[in-house]
Amino acid sequence: MVLCGNKLGGVKFRRQHGIGKYAVDFCSLKRKLAIELDGSQHLEQSEYDIQRTAYLESQGYKVIRFWNAQVMNDIEGVIRSIEDALNSK
Repeated sequence: MVLCGNKLGGVKFRRQHGIGKYAVDFCSLKRKLAIELDGSQHLEQSEYDIQRTAYLESQGYKVIRFWNAQVMNDIEGVIRSIEDALNSK
């Protein structure tokens, strides 16, 4: 995985990191970036995701989300989006 082992521009990411009562899929503590990978269950829990994102943002995190299919079918685009998010912070 690109996010493991500081492979993405030397930025360290933690997997399944807890922030308050939530666990995010990937998180860079130093860069305050949370990455969420969403499956089909997220279609039915949009209100929960909105509240969760609002909480994470209130803690200073930028949250970016990707559908699982996006990760599987366009990993280069996902990596570019993560790099863009890191560069905009």
